[in-house]
Amino acid sequence: MKNGETQYFDILKRVPVAEQDPLKRSENFEEVSLGYDARGAALEASRCLECKKPRCVGACPVAIDIPGFIREIKTNQLSEAFDVLSQSTSLPAVCGRVCPQEEQCEGACIRGIKGEPVSIGKLERYVADWAREEGIRPQAPQVMKTGQKVAIIGSGPSGLACAGDLAKLGYDVTIFESLHEAGGVLQYGIPEFRLPKNEVVAYEVENVRRLGVKIETDVFVGQSTTIPELMEQEGFEAVFIGSGAGLPRFMNIPGESLNGVMSANEYLTRNNLMHAFDARYDTKMERGKRVVTVGGGNVAMDAARTALRLGAESRLVYRRSEKELPARLEEIEHAKEEGVIFNFLRNPVEILGDDTGWVSAIKCIRMELGEPDSSGRRRPVEIPGSEFVIACDTVIMALGTNANPRAAKGLDGLGLNQWNGIITDEETGATNIPGVFAGGDAVTGSATVILAMGAGRKAAQGIDTYLKEKRGVRTSL
Repeated sequence: MKNGETQYFDILKRVPVAEQDPLKRSENFEEVSLGYDARGAALEASRCLECKKPRCVGACPVAIDIPGFIREIKTNQLSEAFDVLSQSTSLPAVCGRVCPQEEQCEGACIRGIKGEPVSIGKLERYVADWAREEGIRPQAPQVMKTGQKVAIIGSGPSGLACAGDLAKLGYDVTIFESLHEAGGVLQYGIPEFRLPKNEVVAYEVENVRRLGVKIETDVFVGQSTTIPELMEQEGFEAVFIGSGAGLPRFMNIPGESLNGVMSANEYLTRNNLMHAFDARYDTKMERGKRVVTVGGGNVAMDAARTALRLGAESRLVYRRSEKELPARLEEIEHAKEEGVIFNFLRNPVEILGDDTGWVSAIKCIRMELGEPDSSGRRRPVEIPGSEFVIACDTVIMALGTNANPRAAKGLDGLGLNQWNGIITDEETGATNIPGVFAGGDAVTGSATVILAMGAGRKAAQGIDTYLKEKRGVRTSL
């Protein structure tokens, strides 16, 4: 049953969303999900119970009034629905596409107790896309300017969320982005077929600009300038570090230095930000004919699906079983439909090369699941003597990323944890250095877009309290 062709309506089941045909989409970088049409959105919205104590709101890291915006969809008041969204999120079209709603708002949905939860993410996307197509943007509030300057390091989800909230409070906000396009991981980390860059990312970044936020690209804080210089020489009274987690993890196995081995970070950046998939751009990258991606998260799915679209036989190796895959179910299903080959309970032990120094194969060992580890998942255990070889010419390591503290260069004494993540107060984002705040992947390591946004919003509140105290405004009774 396709979107717009519903013959009957089962209140316990979600209204399906149209998608590109798997055989066609595996050969292009156009968006996979086509979203709801007006009829499908109205039907899906009608499934919302409008709970008096909505658990979905509590499960949303940015506390969107979910029943509120869905209520407006029911009566086709889409401008009002967009206004409700805009009060809590600067990136509704992004979050509607890439956030793990099944673990958050939809996972808490009462409708899901008997039947399937409401498709909150798809409805959020529908409203945001409608607003973009109609040329409707969030209204910039009329606020008294405080005269205080705040610097935001990084234009990813946490930085954009923090900047937007601070601008609404009257602060003079400037984002410093090291790359040539704003958006952070939204630009370089998530493929076009999941998150269109010009249609969605650039549009929502522009919405943040329209709030009065200035964005300076090609400024590498920690190299072009430093945080102490921004504060002492340029008059920024507070700084938010939202520089993300750009330091990829590797397995430290033999052969990782061979040509043809790269991190998913590098692979996706070359494709997304530098357009390696487009022959009109001169971005150097060997595409690979047989590509093995190591990992099981959303980034691994993105890399494997990208390799497929670039013409490779794409294989994913994961050390646990399918049940333990951390990626979103939708991304796993899409990868399977498109033709990605999954090898579960397999783990690399060595990467083999030819006489030119290029990858020729990857040696793996078979695994079995033992007792649960600290994550609650059953621990993978090697089966002795079960090694085997998979021929390939490219290996992509998608094992997560740690924070890279380069942006904090010059901040003597900044508290860091054992993974180089910045230590902060969980409620305010404050670091141990007065006036310096942090949030998102720079604190936690690689996580989700919506969690980074939630951290950015908390930090904005913390910065507001800090700067009010500096200018002598009472913040409590």
